[in-house]
Amino acid sequence: MPNLQRSGIIADVHAGRLLRGTVVVRNGVIAEIIEEDVPHDHLLLPGFIDAHVHIESSMLSPSAFASVAVTHGTVATVSDPHEIANVCGVAGVRWMLESAATSPMKVCFGAPSCVPATTFETAGAVISAKDIEELFHDPRIGYLSEMMNYPGVIRSDATVWEKIRVAQALGKPIDGHAPGLRGSDARAYAAAGITTDHECTTLDEALEKIALGMKILIREGSAAKNYEALHSLLSTHPEMVMLCSDDKHPDALIRGHINELVARAVRDGHPWQNVLRAACVNPVEQYALPVGMLRVGDTADFIIMDSFDHAQVAETIIGGVPVAERGRALFTPVALPPINTWHDRRIEEKDLAVTATTPTIRVIDVAEGQLLTKESRHEASIQEGKVGIDTDRDLLKLVVVNRYGDTPPAVAFVRNFGLRSGALASSVAHDSHNVIAVGTDESLIVRAVNMVFAERGGCAWVSASASAVLRLPVAGLMSNDDPALVARAYEELDRMVKEAGCVLASPWMTLSFLALLVIPALKLSDKGLFDGTTFTFTDVCVGDDDPAVPSMVEAGA
Repeated sequence: MPNLQRSGIIADVHAGRLLRGTVVVRNGVIAEIIEEDVPHDHLLLPGFIDAHVHIESSMLSPSAFASVAVTHGTVATVSDPHEIANVCGVAGVRWMLESAATSPMKVCFGAPSCVPATTFETAGAVISAKDIEELFHDPRIGYLSEMMNYPGVIRSDATVWEKIRVAQALGKPIDGHAPGLRGSDARAYAAAGITTDHECTTLDEALEKIALGMKILIREGSAAKNYEALHSLLSTHPEMVMLCSDDKHPDALIRGHINELVARAVRDGHPWQNVLRAACVNPVEQYALPVGMLRVGDTADFIIMDSFDHAQVAETIIGGVPVAERGRALFTPVALPPINTWHDRRIEEKDLAVTATTPTIRVIDVAEGQLLTKESRHEASIQEGKVGIDTDRDLLKLVVVNRYGDTPPAVAFVRNFGLRSGALASSVAHDSHNVIAVGTDESLIVRAVNMVFAERGGCAWVSASASAVLRLPVAGLMSNDDPALVARAYEELDRMVKEAGCVLASPWMTLSFLALLVIPALKLSDKGLFDGTTFTFTDVCVGDDDPAVPSMVEAGA
């Protein structure tokens, strides 16, 4: 391994000081840091770490994801592979390990704790406590990934606790997922040894969980954006904060990664040492990552930037080897043969009919920048006894179709997409990844869904005059194509949807989370409309004895 030297202004995060000098690397390790007068003003910083990301959401393989992320100064990720695990089980996790091993970026994978995510949907696999224990034999599996079944934790569900005890016995960290959990429920959840949460959307919630010993991950992904609500923690509780993207689509990843959050936080006035603690140090300590922090004796994992408050990364070095410079990766992604689980089928318009049993319907209200949804109620548009789409009131049909078998599609209604015409469908639908679609016309929805099934996975857009599809042959989640090509194809789909009136910044990501039952309030699985506040199914049509929804009842609005 060749030796190298880099000079400039060196960030000593632990001491909170900047010094001019030279970093000397021998055999992949920082052998010396020589404090001396050097002419360079660029910064030498520890490499950035995404503390919680589902690589699958980038629609890229781990190898391809790495080839983009390293250009933004990301040297490591803490990655939960439960998206592919819900489709392909343990074999899917091993596919991710194999792909990641072909790149220099350091990926710490978790053992998926919730496959399937709930019992209220159809998934492609089950991962048991025994499977988790076997996965932990691989040193690249470093933690129990997000425990989304927080009701199971609190109510002492035997299957949930069997998995928790496996992690506890092996001394593995346990990641959390507890949106809105407060009070005694939050205390019970933290008492199970769960030490992180990336689902906080308010500062009060984050501070309550910090008081319980939980580290808060400030998330800024393609759909969920919580930085604005939580960034003050970087100044008040820097030792308890990490940065993450959670889910980032390919066009957004091409533009930037954790580097964007770092630059934004410094511009917002947070001390650089606090920001780097969150971006570079706290994840290493939380997960015992084999990642250097720019100290003598550490592995040489560091980056060079022109300034703290601009996101451009000049060079990324991992293990003493330059892997990216000025926006260009110095390695080529490796495409492995795809893995998938798929049941071939087609649907018809008659499959999407909703019988009007009452004059009022429940509607899922989506919100910009949030995974949380609300419930609203509206007078149904009824024709021949069936509830129809009403584009004038932005009441569109939402459909989830089982990709693993021949069960009837589930149908509900959603608003705030703003579509005037057209339909979009995707096999990316957290977490079981059945096919999800939304549209202004049943015939277009059917066409879009059937296009996805014909490709055995992908994202499809259909209008009266055009159609397009992005193929995702790896588990219906990822492409093996060049990242730039995938990003351009995704951008084209995104453009088509927005030209048809969609008002959401990330419509495809928002759509994918409308099947995520563990995020309140209303979501749709392949088995039906689901109330995430009570963890029970509910009906599209509202009965006379149904309780009101305060401040959200808008019959006829």
